[in-house]
Amino acid sequence: MSSVFERTSVRDYLPTPITKEEEKSLLHAAMSAPSAWNARPWHFIVIDDKEKLSAIPEVHPYAHMVKKAPFAILVCGEESSNEKANPFFQQNCAAATENILIHATELGLGSVWVGIYPEEDKVEAIRKLFNIPETIIPFSLIPVGHPKGVERKTKDRYDSSKTHRNQW
Repeated sequence: MSSVFERTSVRDYLPTPITKEEEKSLLHAAMSAPSAWNARPWHFIVIDDKEKLSAIPEVHPYAHMVKKAPFAILVCGEESSNEKANPFFQQNCAAATENILIHATELGLGSVWVGIYPEEDKVEAIRKLFNIPETIIPFSLIPVGHPKGVERKTKDRYDSSKTHRNQW
């Protein structure tokens, strides 16, 4: 079965560190995401400093699990000079985020998508915490670690009532 169907949000992690190979593999997966106009507007901040990880929940009320994660990836989008690509940074960063989540599952790791953008208060707080330039937009945060007490089950969320053919 595909990792797409096994992926689940994991919010509790073992203290086992992530290897440099796993880290690089996750970033490689992120940068393999599709990108409108091939703009690839993403930047990634790898966070493994415990003080930084512990500071995140102080500015983002739904990110308490980050304290338990050995590391996290902050996905950011760069405003582009390409007028065609600029409006699509959100979709590009979402695709990169999803690639990280799915690949983490493939590696036997746990992860969860913590939204930042478009909530301006969170964007500004994270921007300040990580010294991010004004032209870069913090989009999502993904804590990653070895799952603690999580049983992976294949989920069937298919709902035929949500599909339409040729028209509504």
